[in-house]
Amino acid sequence: MTVRVRIAPSPTGNLHIGTARTAVFNWLFARHQGGQFILRVEDTDEERSRPEFTQNILDGLTWLGLNWDAGPVFQSKRLDLYRERVKTLIDKGLAYRCYTTSEELDEIREGQKARNEAPRYDNRHRNLTVDEIAKFEAEGRPSVIRFKIEDDRQIVWNDLVRGEVSWRGSDLGGDMVIARGSSGTGIGMPLYNLAVVVDDIDMRITQVIRGEDHIANTAKQILLYEAFGVAVPEFAHTPLILDVSGKKLSKRDNVTGISEFQAMGFLPEALVNYMTLLGWSSPDNQELFTLDEAAQKFSFDRVNKAGAKFDWDKLDWINSQYLHQMSPEKLTEKLIPVWQQAGYPVDPEGNRPWLEQLSALIGPSLTRLTDAVELSRMFFVDEVELSDEAAAELEKEGASQVLEAVIGHLKSHESLTAADAQDIIKQVTKQLNVKKGLVMRSLRAGLTGELHGPDLIQSWVLLYQRELDKTRLHKVLKVDEQEGSTLTQNPEPETPQDQIVAEIPTSKPPVDEIPEPPTVPVVTTGIPDAGATNDQLERIGKQVREILSYLPDYVTGFVKDNQKPLTTVGLLIAALVSLRVLVAVLEVLNGIPLVQPTFEIVGMAYSGWFIYRYLLSAATRQELSAKVEEIKEQITGNHSPKP
Repeated sequence: MTVRVRIAPSPTGNLHIGTARTAVFNWLFARHQGGQFILRVEDTDEERSRPEFTQNILDGLTWLGLNWDAGPVFQSKRLDLYRERVKTLIDKGLAYRCYTTSEELDEIREGQKARNEAPRYDNRHRNLTVDEIAKFEAEGRPSVIRFKIEDDRQIVWNDLVRGEVSWRGSDLGGDMVIARGSSGTGIGMPLYNLAVVVDDIDMRITQVIRGEDHIANTAKQILLYEAFGVAVPEFAHTPLILDVSGKKLSKRDNVTGISEFQAMGFLPEALVNYMTLLGWSSPDNQELFTLDEAAQKFSFDRVNKAGAKFDWDKLDWINSQYLHQMSPEKLTEKLIPVWQQAGYPVDPEGNRPWLEQLSALIGPSLTRLTDAVELSRMFFVDEVELSDEAAAELEKEGASQVLEAVIGHLKSHESLTAADAQDIIKQVTKQLNVKKGLVMRSLRAGLTGELHGPDLIQSWVLLYQRELDKTRLHKVLKVDEQEGSTLTQNPEPETPQDQIVAEIPTSKPPVDEIPEPPTVPVVTTGIPDAGATNDQLERIGKQVREILSYLPDYVTGFVKDNQKPLTTVGLLIAALVSLRVLVAVLEVLNGIPLVQPTFEIVGMAYSGWFIYRYLLSAATRQELSAKVEEIKEQITGNHSPKP
């Protein structure tokens, strides 16, 4: 027998994640068993069903990759079949017309409430006589169709998830309404339990897989299967999806629709992967898998009975893993609609190589597709605002000179590669004799307006390709790009031979920087000739000031580089000084009366104790102690001669 399962959403709202998870379990089971997955739309609720909801459901299932083998079948087009089956039950005496009014039903419920009884219909019209029926018809009362449920009936089935489940007929609320009210001999709109059973029979459904909130309906539907004289399918009731407080995740919660998850930047393969784990676990504890991979392992003995709490952090993690594994080409396809929706100037065809480079750059930082809006904003806008951190960095000494030097080097480049960018940074670091960290931070702040973000070198290359790098650096320096900087821009300024030249190494750079070998300051002085200009004198003075300003950094770097030898020398000096102080103190004390004899007595006593404790054997010490005790007894007169 071919396995046939179905998903039957109601188009009274968008595709809910609970319904989608049920669809996932049905799809996995069908594929694992080599069976068929059927789509049915239960749109018999005329007041609440909407065509746009139907389309949302179809689009959502398609987006998730849950392709169906048959359908969609619409219940609204099968009403005549349902009414025919209702009439069959009436003819068999298994269903009847009930004329109870809404006022009478309210009266029944109020009485049960007063007696602390569970609400249920009291079956008062189950056995109406012909005359009673005629009387109600004459009054113009509409009638619903009720299916008879015997109170003493025990309904038992073996649930694929929960094992044996048992219900009593008396717990099902009395005889069940299977068709809405209608006047005369007509049959009103068939209701859920009747239509579901008729459809499942007609579609030859072998397993009904749905949420545990349908368990009570299952008991009623089993009675209908039996009434129609057909085999009852197997049932599997999956755990509900719960919110953080442990309550059922409902449509009234903020985000439950599949289209909403799509708009939030989740990938379909990541979302369907996560939904699979909501109530099911792989036998090998694998957490990342495609639908086909999960289908190979899926079975109901791995489905939990307890509800599954929705975990946003876990969903984000799974989504990030799929994004990080995606090729730049495929990621670009996903990001183009995101960039376009954000209003960024995107040319999907003409600028494709640049977009793919951008995707490769920001891809490792993405958790959701929508993160790309903020991460890539600086590459699409002409100007960026400086963050407080970036502004403070650019105020530091030497930052402006760094950016000016970078601009100067860029003038000699007709293009910019990652290797070119690295070389410029190295040259500027050496040219200005500053730390590489200062160059990197100043450059990042000037180009991006932040001190943190994607790889700086790749970011610079991308900005260069859009001719945004020099524009931003000129703006930071408040220099007219057409006129150029009024400060020195020659990357290798020439220095007269008679000018002071100094190279001051910086302190030890961070681990991720490539430092230049430390050098001892070398100062070559020359006296300017009589023809020296004021500008030359001013430049000489400037270099002298720079040498003095770098001196603290040089001292700090020298101490860090020679910390261990300096510490050893310091300890030796401290020990020698301490010994000299101790000798001087002793010399002073020896000149004080009674101090020297006191030290001598203490020294003798200590020497005697040391000899007694460590140089004499235990037997000798015992003999010596006995002699001392004997002398003491003789002195005190307590000596007793030995016999």
